[in-house]
Amino acid sequence: MSSLHHLLAWVVVGACGATGAWASTAHWRPDLRRSYLIPAVYASWVLVVAQVTVGVIVLQGGVPAGQLHYFYGFLAMASVAIIYSYRQQIPDWELLLLGVGNLFIMGLALRSILL
Repeated sequence: MSSLHHLLAWVVVGACGATGAWASTAHWRPDLRRSYLIPAVYASWVLVVAQVTVGVIVLQGGVPAGQLHYFYGFLAMASVAIIYSYRQQIPDWELLLLGVGNLFIMGLALRSILL
């Protein structure tokens, strides 16, 4: 299960990085906006939730990690909730919020991996 957690961490980095860059760029370039952009962002968030869930299962199995590792996992899940809750309040900036938010989550995942 620990190897799944490690693999899924890199999948989260790739998914959040790709969708973050895509959504951020699509804010200024309407030709990059596709009907599947926002569902792709949501899919990356599902991966974040799955990653944290697998991490909790690994922790229950007795595999310890540093305290900051737990903090970054919690912060990633909290970031997903905050970004989701703000997206309707700034509809003109939604893509930029989703993009920069996903790049932030990618950074959290990278930092957590490198701890």
